[in-house]
Amino acid sequence: MLYGQERGFDYTFDAYVAEPLSHFIKNMNARERIWLVEKDDMVKGSIAIVNISETQAQLRWFLLSPDLRGLGLGKRLMQSAMDFCKTAGYTSVILQTISEQTVAIQLYESFGFTNIFQKETTMWGRTVQEEKYEVSL
Repeated sequence: MLYGQERGFDYTFDAYVAEPLSHFIKNMNARERIWLVEKDDMVKGSIAIVNISETQAQLRWFLLSPDLRGLGLGKRLMQSAMDFCKTAGYTSVILQTISEQTVAIQLYESFGFTNIFQKETTMWGRTVQEEKYEVSL
């Protein structure tokens, strides 16, 4: 996967993404959504909103292929996801990331997300600074 190549993650990262994504696709409901970016008949990006509770959603699987970065697509995906959350009646949204995702974190913060938790942990074959962000809608 792309993050494995870009961030040096091992094979366990693939399972970390694939297992919950498979569950999401099989069980998606009206308060959940996934957006895909396609180019040349290939999926080149995504963002999803997952239902956590009646009032809270989680933003997941936000990714753009390097050849599509810097074109404003990430901001458009974020806007679509946040608009959906408001329409679906969520009052807050959380997301988890790592501190190395500085460009993504800047985008999250521009949408009002603030860091509410961080810890150093070893996962995906290396040590990372895991962070959790939240925004109230």
